[in-house]
Parts: sequence; C-alpha cells; structure tokens
Amino acid sequence: MTEETKAQTPPLHLSVNPKSEHFDVDVLQRGVGIKFKGRTRTDIEEYNIPEGWVRVQAGKTVDRKGNPLTLKLNGPVEAWFEDLGDNPPVAKAD
Repeated sequence: MTEETKAQTPPLHLSVNPKSEHFDVDVLQRGVGIKFKGRTRTDIEEYNIPEGWVRVQAGKTVDRKGNPLTLKLNGPVEAWFEDLGDNPPVAKAD
C-alpha cells in the first residue's frame, strides 16, 4: 500500500466512543463505511481490521454508568471513506 493509498483509507482501529483512545473525530466526520462478513453495516461501535473483529451495541441495554453494552463479533472487516465516491480504496486484512 502506497503512502497516498494509506491517506485515502481509514485507520485500522477506530471507535465512536469519545472516551476510547481509538476515537478520532476528524475521521468520523468524513464518514467510514464498514463491511463485516460481506455485509455493509451501519451499527458498528468499534472495529479492528488486523484482529478481525467489530463491536456492536447489544440492543438498548446499558451498564450502570449509562454506557451501551456491546458484543464483540469476529470475522473479516473492511473499511473505506464514504466521501471518496463509488470505488474508494478499501482497508482490509491481508
């Protein structure tokens, strides 16, 4: 992957939780598309491409601090920036 392609793909680990060290508001504002196990998902809370997992919210259940409970699902993950049009570079595990 060239340096230009790396700048055109999302990070390998990203979270929507502001308390996480993997939270990046600039990346999230661009819009990140996620494909998990061949299906495009819009309910992903966090993903890690090299380790092959995503976290999704477990219904409306929350913990005692009001944070949503999440489930960790394993499988192939692909990510791309939605603002790059119909055929953007995709970040995926090699």
